[in-house]
Amino acid sequence: MEQKMFNVGKIVNTHGIKGEVKVIKITDFEERFEPGSQVYWVSQDNREVIPLTIDGYRKHKNFHLLHFEGHPSINDVERYKGGMLKITEDQLTPLEEGEFYYHEIIGLTVFTLSGDEVGRIKEILSPGANDVWVVQRKGKKDVLIPYIDDVVKEVDVKEGKVEIEPMEGLLD
Repeated sequence: MEQKMFNVGKIVNTHGIKGEVKVIKITDFEERFEPGSQVYWVSQDNREVIPLTIDGYRKHKNFHLLHFEGHPSINDVERYKGGMLKITEDQLTPLEEGEFYYHEIIGLTVFTLSGDEVGRIKEILSPGANDVWVVQRKGKKDVLIPYIDDVVKEVDVKEGKVEIEPMEGLLD
């Protein structure tokens, strides 16, 4: 069975001539890019997967600059532009109780405490202080549910459902 993979970064360009790449980070875990970490480069068409070991990491402006073992020059990394950096499921960091990965939340069905179905979570936004779940409803426009204790009362990944107590006007 093919191992499930998760995005941790997108290579947007090369940097300099010594084999560094500019990466937009798509992870909350800073340790993902530590030297010695393994990531997988996946081509834009998903046809090619190449394991890479990070041997250099630094931040530069709004980017994360990575260097890979055995890639000493720009010529070695030029082909990686536009590809995604991914990790496998067994590389995921264990989370504390009550914490979830996005892939665990997206697709769950949202219900009110009274049992009314609201819809299915299709996307997660991270605008600031808390995440916001975009819930697709049947025959209505999407609703934005803030992931805060006052609203989200229970998340049951195994059962595939979330229970909320909507604030006044939230579902209008």
